[in-house]
Amino acid sequence: MERDPIIVVERLSRRFGEVVAVDRLSLEVHAGEVFGFLGHNGAGKTTTVRLLNGVLAPDGGRVRVLGMEPVSDGPKLRLRTGVLTETPSLDERLTGRENLEIYAELYSVPRDRLPGRVEQLLEAFELAERADEKAAGYSRGMKQRLALARALLHEPEILFLDEPTAGLDPVATHRVHELVVRLSQKEHRTVFLCTHNLAEAQKLCSRVAVLEHGRLVALGSPGELAHRLGRSQRLEIEVAPEELAGALDVLKAALGREEISTENGKIAVNGAHRETIPRLVAALVAAGVRVYQVTPHEPSLEDVYFALHGEE
Repeated sequence: MERDPIIVVERLSRRFGEVVAVDRLSLEVHAGEVFGFLGHNGAGKTTTVRLLNGVLAPDGGRVRVLGMEPVSDGPKLRLRTGVLTETPSLDERLTGRENLEIYAELYSVPRDRLPGRVEQLLEAFELAERADEKAAGYSRGMKQRLALARALLHEPEILFLDEPTAGLDPVATHRVHELVVRLSQKEHRTVFLCTHNLAEAQKLCSRVAVLEHGRLVALGSPGELAHRLGRSQRLEIEVAPEELAGALDVLKAALGREEISTENGKIAVNGAHRETIPRLVAALVAAGVRVYQVTPHEPSLEDVYFALHGEE
């Protein structure tokens, strides 16, 4: 059953002089989902996040977030959302602990819970050992982890993440991914993920929106977008090397028009539907071909993204 929309955007627009940053954007984000917001630099992602949090006022359109109008209900709304910008924007004169304590007070975290909540996040993001050092001495990855901890202090219902794994090593990146999954699946929080990392979006997001010059060009799950664009799966078949030529003849007879080629001693079939795989394997075996491996490759979000932008 589809969940209720927690963010509703209708024909949202915003200009900066002659530049249209967001152009009649319409979309809905449902409670508890990880929603990917994709686009190149300057596509309008950061401006959209600011509009959704009431930091900027729109030039046109309508927005409802958690049932509130971001411009008129901005302070109340921002107590229920968390934002991690691409630049951490910490007070580097303060220690890591002090950065969290100050923002905990700004977010009205109850005083009796404040020390425990700060300590919990310092431990979770592996900052406890250096919590009392000034943030100016932190590495880029440490600053990013501290900023993410800060965004989670008040346990927001919606978390806006702008390139959350930028500058993080593989271990820290994996932990952020685990956190996003836990927030969505176990705590039923909504995550609005702005990212250039298409593999990250493919792994984490149930649906994605693709923005180009402020306009929405695609919206749906990665699989739905691939289907709409006519991007079908690629099938890789490994057979006995001496039977490669015969296997090609069998597949061409069975498939006809699909593109078949050989790569690194394996057969690649572009455009094969999943339902045809058993028939193809049966035909190869009936012809005496020894089949060692059959690997289907679904279209990736990267395939979809570049197809939308007219690139191979």
